Amino acid sequence: MAEPNARGARIELSGWGWKHSGRDTHALRGVDLTVEPGERVLLLGASGAGKSTLLHSLAGLTGEDGAISGDQEGSLLVDGRPADRGRGGVGLVSQDPETQLVMARAGDDVAFGLENLGVDPGLIWPRVERSLAEVGFPYGLRHSTGALSGGEKQRLVIAGALAMRPRLLLLDEPTANLDPAGAELVRALLSRLLGETEATLVLVEHRVADVVDLVDRVVVVEPGGGVIADGAPAAVFAEHGRSLADQGVWIPGNEPVPDLPPAPGGTPLVEAVGVAARTPFQVGVRAAPRRTVLDDVNVTLAAGTATSLTGPNGAGKSTLLTMLAGLAGPHRGQVVPRGPLAEADRRPLVRWPARRLARHVGTVFQHAEDQFVTATVRDELRFAPLRAGMGGAETDAWVGELMERLRLTRLADVHPYTLSGGEKRRLSVATALSSGPSHAPDLLVLDEPTFGQDTRTWTELVELLGALRAEGRGVVMATHDQLLLRCLTDVRVRVADGRAVASDAVREADL
Repeated sequence: MAEPNARGARIELSGWGWKHSGRDTHALRGVDLTVEPGERVLLLGASGAGKSTLLHSLAGLTGEDGAISGDQEGSLLVDGRPADRGRGGVGLVSQDPETQLVMARAGDDVAFGLENLGVDPGLIWPRVERSLAEVGFPYGLRHSTGALSGGEKQRLVIAGALAMRPRLLLLDEPTANLDPAGAELVRALLSRLLGETEATLVLVEHRVADVVDLVDRVVVVEPGGGVIADGAPAAVFAEHGRSLADQGVWIPGNEPVPDLPPAPGGTPLVEAVGVAARTPFQVGVRAAPRRTVLDDVNVTLAAGTATSLTGPNGAGKSTLLTMLAGLAGPHRGQVVPRGPLAEADRRPLVRWPARRLARHVGTVFQHAEDQFVTATVRDELRFAPLRAGMGGAETDAWVGELMERLRLTRLADVHPYTLSGGEKRRLSVATALSSGPSHAPDLLVLDEPTFGQDTRTWTELVELLGALRAEGRGVVMATHDQLLLRCLTDVRVRVADGRAVASDAVREADL
């Protein structure tokens, strides 16, 4: 895949700043930074520090001709030209792979960028097939992109970026949705390709210890400001490690330790009995046939207990979550209420009225945007408690506390769709908790709840979930976050090969 004569791009920012449309403050401002061709840079900063904004700007998505609107100041040049006027040599993997899929079939999606670059048609499909194989994509060229799991979509987007053989590679948490084996495969692939080419790399990754060997330079930015640390990884961590850790940056050897009360356990709340699930029906002559994702799955979720779903990408974790939350019905079998939920309604959860389901089951989707219904962060958090009958003063007090704990206060009047990936995830979790401790749902169903968080917001999220568990609420979550699994898991359910096997022990090798 490598081109021996390829040369990396040069990046130069001088007094650069960006303010998103509708925001009062800058995402970044006064950024002075030069990256020489072939350098490998790890971009760090607290959640909301503007890291994704900088990557999008380097990819040419901001600026006068960019797709993202806002106000720019200073200059941002890639190879001496404004980034929005020379995008051909740039490969971007954004935080949400869903936003980068443009074609209905996997092979066509990877080929899309190559066709736009004018690559010889005879070279396109061999390169597509090789890229898909190298990222461990498990399906054929004609597989529907709409039928992929979040992690499978991330592999596909990475394949598309690498197939273009970019001179500038921009990666925004590229392995966040991948299972451990897939993440290791992608990191090894990046290491090899970067060793074979002179491509310039700018990488955003919260879990620094996993990627520090891939980079030769660390650049730290602060919210609304510029570069506050820059140098070789060892030097930056030695000189600034303590202050960076205090700001929430994931510094190797400084993992957070949440203060969690013990899990009380309790009676069953929801039980999946003999559940089977199939892939969605696809339209078209060449559509892939439906296949069974889960078969004869039996899972019980108890009050006062945190249950974690683990397993490889595409195994059906998110599918199982939607059924446990009553948002989708199984192909065969039932998801039924038990204990206090059965007292509210004895029918299978999928047959519950929406209002009743929302009162007893709180849900955090894999794609946070799918659950936002208002125009501001504050209104999003006020929506559920007011509908639950909480008074205005009590609602405002609890919403204020939630925003403060999850560092959303400065974003109170911002539209949820304009938040960063980590901010959207915090808001989606906060909405599930927004009814307040005394009105919280009996069961919380969360898909990757800690995605994109710095250490401070990670700790707040985990401690909030731990407090609800201690109060007798049930928690079930699908996650690849190994630290979360170690800190807040009472029962692990490994989903693989169509089955779900529960155990009390959490072994890191199985995560």
